Amino acid sequence: METSISTALDASQFFFTSPILVLALGGIIVLLLDAYASGAGRRWLMWVSAGTCVLTLLSAVLVFRDPATTAGRELFDGMLVADRFALFLTMAFVAAAFLTLLLSGDFLREHGVEYGEYYSLVLFATSGMVILAMAGDLVTVFLGIETMSLAVYVLTGSFRNSVRSSEAALKYFLTGAFASAILLYGMALVYGTTGTTNLKAISEAAKATEPVFLTGEFLLIAAFGFKLAAAPFHMWAPDAYEGAPTPVTAFMAAGVKAAGFAGILRLFLTAFGGDVLPFGNMGWGSILGILAAITMTVGNLAALRQENVKRLLAYSSISHAGYLLIGVVASGIGAEETARPAMLFYLLAYTFTTVGTFGVIAWLGSKGDERLLVDDWSGLATRHPAAALVMTIFLLSLAGMPPTAGFFGKFYVFRAAMQVYDGQLLWLVIVAVLNSIVSVYYYLKIVMAMYFREPTREPRPLQSPAVTIALALAALFVLEMGLLPGFWLDLATSSVMSGMAGL
Repeated sequence: METSISTALDASQFFFTSPILVLALGGIIVLLLDAYASGAGRRWLMWVSAGTCVLTLLSAVLVFRDPATTAGRELFDGMLVADRFALFLTMAFVAAAFLTLLLSGDFLREHGVEYGEYYSLVLFATSGMVILAMAGDLVTVFLGIETMSLAVYVLTGSFRNSVRSSEAALKYFLTGAFASAILLYGMALVYGTTGTTNLKAISEAAKATEPVFLTGEFLLIAAFGFKLAAAPFHMWAPDAYEGAPTPVTAFMAAGVKAAGFAGILRLFLTAFGGDVLPFGNMGWGSILGILAAITMTVGNLAALRQENVKRLLAYSSISHAGYLLIGVVASGIGAEETARPAMLFYLLAYTFTTVGTFGVIAWLGSKGDERLLVDDWSGLATRHPAAALVMTIFLLSLAGMPPTAGFFGKFYVFRAAMQVYDGQLLWLVIVAVLNSIVSVYYYLKIVMAMYFREPTREPRPLQSPAVTIALALAALFVLEMGLLPGFWLDLATSSVMSGMAGL
């Protein structure tokens, strides 16, 4: 596509990067306010942070409506790209951050760990996600990933006096540091063979048969595999998800995963172009296809054995990474017109569904009495029917059951894969469908406990209007996207087809 290039620093570039600037400035303001806040004053920090997300969403909408984003606007000598693909994902990231913040305030207060830097770190992590979605250069890919990751490492250890939380943060940090080293090494090899770090320039100078270049590609696959928790790079995820505060787990499972896929789409589809799947040519498409099948299968089979709800949902998140990788593969081998919008729809649906699911867990878990085992959910429908209903909606969406957003997310991705020439991905779709059937069992295990078992003890949920608002918004979006998916798919299609510069 034709892309307008701006090499001079001018005020318009700050307009196009306003979502990043608003998030970063909001995070700094919250830190400053925290220095003067104490006790009850900290209650307002959550609302200031949530307000920052609202302002960021408004700025993203304004930039989205600008005609320059139709073809894509390159900023700061191509370091960033403002297009509608990035802005659509920005809205998903901000939605995840907004809901996470609403879930966090009373939850942190209940557990005695409400610190102002928590809210700032959520905003800083979200700004890193937006940088990653807008990245036009290997340098900004790395900056986006590290800005996001460093903040989430600290968030994972927010329970400062909890050994489990500290252990989760340490494991996440060590594996993340290892993945970052692999990422940098892969980038160095790609730069060494092409002489550039600009993604479009790499595409033009790529030497697909050069062994060093291919090695760089495969190292980048491994690095993103860690970030996405794709098998066999997933071992950190269950422990990190279980040990982190539940709102942080929601943010990791929804926002961080969506940002990882934004990065992999930018990098592989821009810099490395399309790829053919046949196993005789082991390019990145072949590797990701195999990883998708392994990830779906490992995630679902491991989830079957789990009795801890957070670990169960951690393995569920791993399986969803496998489903989304199908879209990446289909995008790279000729089905981009349907696969890319399908992935955006899936990511948005998955964001609301996942944050909502962990939101119910956060709402139900008071200090010293978190309901983390499936048996702890027994009889919830008799005590709190509204909470049980909302949780059922989210679980059915994760399972891909109609009429929820999750059903159409999977449907659109699988349909795109079926449209690949000569049925090259038919085997992968069959594996995905079989895995989806398996997943129904462990999701319904929680539903059965809520509706068909006698209560074991009286739940003591959080008394939190903010959490109620977050759960209601998430449930409404999940149902609305399931009942009226056309609007969101059309928006995703227009974002990709007219906005994804260079792809």
